[in-house]
Amino acid sequence: MRGAEAAVLLVFVPLVAAGLAVALPRRARAWAVLGALLAQPLLLLVLSAETLSQGPRQLVLAGQAVPLGIRLYVDGLALLMLWLVAAVGGVAGVHALASHPPASAAGGRFWPLWLLMTAGLQALFLSGDLFNVYVAIELLTLCAIALVAAEGEPGALRAAMRYLLLGMLASLAYLLGVALLYGEHGTLDLAALAAPVAAAGRRGVTLPALALISVGLLLKAAVFPLHVWLPPAHAQAPGAVSAVLSALVVKTGIYMLYRLWLWTGEGLQRDAVLALLGTLGAAAVLFGSAAALVQDQLKRVVAYSTVAQLGYLMLAFPLLGAAAASPAWAGAGLQLAAHGVAKAAMFLAAAALVHGLGSGRLERLAGADRTLPLGVFAFGLAGVSLMGLPPSGGFLAKWLLLQAAWGQGAWAIVAVLLAGSLMAAGYVFRVLAAAFARDEGGPPAAVRPVPLAMTLPALLLGVCAVAMGFAAAPLLRLLGVAPPGGEGAVAGLEVLP
Repeated sequence: MRGAEAAVLLVFVPLVAAGLAVALPRRARAWAVLGALLAQPLLLLVLSAETLSQGPRQLVLAGQAVPLGIRLYVDGLALLMLWLVAAVGGVAGVHALASHPPASAAGGRFWPLWLLMTAGLQALFLSGDLFNVYVAIELLTLCAIALVAAEGEPGALRAAMRYLLLGMLASLAYLLGVALLYGEHGTLDLAALAAPVAAAGRRGVTLPALALISVGLLLKAAVFPLHVWLPPAHAQAPGAVSAVLSALVVKTGIYMLYRLWLWTGEGLQRDAVLALLGTLGAAAVLFGSAAALVQDQLKRVVAYSTVAQLGYLMLAFPLLGAAAASPAWAGAGLQLAAHGVAKAAMFLAAAALVHGLGSGRLERLAGADRTLPLGVFAFGLAGVSLMGLPPSGGFLAKWLLLQAAWGQGAWAIVAVLLAGSLMAAGYVFRVLAAAFARDEGGPPAAVRPVPLAMTLPALLLGVCAVAMGFAAAPLLRLLGVAPPGGEGAVAGLEVLP
């Protein structure tokens, strides 16, 4: 199998599996689900080997060249995100198999949406033009909204409705910007737009179009102050859904902002834009951390932590605009991966604790270190990475960002990085202190037993978040394939009928 076929199958396998999950009898659904989960890493091995050996690849579908054909593009950043989908989606899927068995009625509603969301994620990270990105991001957003409301609780329905309304607003802004760009330049291909966008500069509607697209992406990514849908949605969703929302879905907006401003918009005078995005990131780190410190619900602590941790990805923008941007790019890429793994672990651990104790309030966690030790341990491991303590992946990512900021004299970013880590330690240790507290009446008994299939995925991801600091070399090698500001040569173009 060639990399071209592997890239196409990464999108079509979960799509077909979603259809099979609807059509097959209850007892056969699990085979379709397991087949889709296991196929992703195997296909990625083929695609990664070809890309690492031959350079970034592009593939045009429908037997037509751009702009009529659908262009898929694979470089280091795309591969990193695809591997994150396979790892986090696969491990969180094991957790979801325990909470939503495919043979159950709830599983029959849950798994087609889960697989469609996976297909949308894969399609977005492979897309090479803005309209196909729109189709992919709408597919995964609608599936994510339905999964937030999967439990049918009033709070979940309200959170899903808020997510839906703001998601529609983001889509309108994005689509209007896309229409303006197409009317101005006659193409939506991200590579083909680079030259006309640079030539247009501040003339015409190019900058307003890019601004509209960026606002839509910022709202999709829940970047402060456009984050208002995220805490209730993540807090009310099932544990596996919260993990994927935080680790993957919200990152699609930031991923596309990287593509838009660091590749397509490279020729623009963009220093003011990158500085604005960095300012939003600094505000997100400080606000999200402060809000997490005062929450009394476990999942809301983790949800506001997501707002804060996404801010680090935005802090990288002004650093990436400088000539010597390699430490910043490595730090931003590692932060994408480290946060995805650690935050998925934290949400899965929180879901296991809530399932066992019957409540998500911090005051009910007393004695959880004895009744649910695996869940507490997994939460602590994930917290090590979010705080940026060595030797975790989060430490290495923040160290590289700190190194880049220090080298460029960006002292405000240095201060935000340090303050964010200290505040992260505050809310992580607040949860752990509640779990290790002792009631006078003795430790509380778990409301119901927690299956290992719910706790082991959280523990596995927590271990990976820490181990990432030791084994970052493969990730750094991936990030070195066509980084922003590099030559970006594409090794080959393949056209499939």
